[in-house]
Amino acid sequence: MKKLKFLVFPILLSFLFVLVSAKTDGSKETERIHKASNVLRDFGKMKESIPHQLLEDYNGIVIIPGLLNAGFIAGGKRGRGIAMVKLDNGKWSDPVFITLTGGSFGFQIGVQSVDLVLVFRHKGVLTKVKNGDFTIGGDVSAAAGPYGRNSTASTDYKLEAEVYSYSHSRGLFAGVSINGSNLGIDKDANASYYGSAMNSQDIFASSASNTEAVKILKESLEAL
Repeated sequence: MKKLKFLVFPILLSFLFVLVSAKTDGSKETERIHKASNVLRDFGKMKESIPHQLLEDYNGIVIIPGLLNAGFIAGGKRGRGIAMVKLDNGKWSDPVFITLTGGSFGFQIGVQSVDLVLVFRHKGVLTKVKNGDFTIGGDVSAAAGPYGRNSTASTDYKLEAEVYSYSHSRGLFAGVSINGSNLGIDKDANASYYGSAMNSQDIFASSASNTEAVKILKESLEAL
């Protein structure tokens, strides 16, 4: 009986270790960061993309790979992505994991997968999202962003919107309206990737992550 106890205890301990590791290894979050990097690279390959000058002048960005937009007359949206803000030294912060959810009304049929990028004029709009969340179109308004790589294309456009949206659509209907959508902090994902001691404000204020996924993400953003 004693031998059985000695055998069972290590097995249970190993099982618990596997369970904990599965929850805290951040593999899903790493994959989300890599997908966000791929979105930025895809936008970079487009002939008419996000103006570089816009990214120079604005101070926050949200990237949501594969946002699902589905409906028949009344629809809904759901996506998981990352958000980053520009620090005082001009560098981009580490990514904060976020979610986007919302409904929509209008003539639409089908299921659409959208790679969505939102560019924010003021980083405070994102950093002030603490335990709650905010609604795009309610707390802040979003507009379709200007296109053109060179500075002339963007400076000729009045950059007055708080948020500009860009989408790369694959599906049965083109374009996506995000006004009325709810942007929230994905606390579980942040805790899994950074540890429970880090909240979204801490992450937004930091650029200390040296993981390969975050390095690639920042390089992809700088190259856009």
